[in-house]
Amino acid sequence: MTPTLAAELLQRALGLTLTVAGPLLLAALATGVLVSLVQALTQIQEQTLTFIPKLIVMAAVFVLGLTWMMRGLVEFTVQMLRALPGLAG
Repeated sequence: MTPTLAAELLQRALGLTLTVAGPLLLAALATGVLVSLVQALTQIQEQTLTFIPKLIVMAAVFVLGLTWMMRGLVEFTVQMLRALPGLAG
C-alpha cells in the first residue's frame, strides 16, 4: 500500500464519518442553542434541562436517517472488503 493510497482511504473514511455524524451533531447543537436561549429568556438556570431535549432530538434524527447512514457505511465497507486483496499485495 502506497502512502498516497493510504491517505486517500483515510480521507474517504473521515469524510464518511463526518457525513454520518454531521446531522446528529448539528441537531444536538441546534437543540442546545435553542434550549439555552429559552433558559436565558425565562431566567431558568438548570444545567440538566438541556439533556432530555437533546436526547430526544438526536434519537429522532438517528431514526429518520438510519437507512441513509447505514447505506453509506455498508457501501464503504463493501468497497474496502473488495479492495482488500489488492491492498495487501
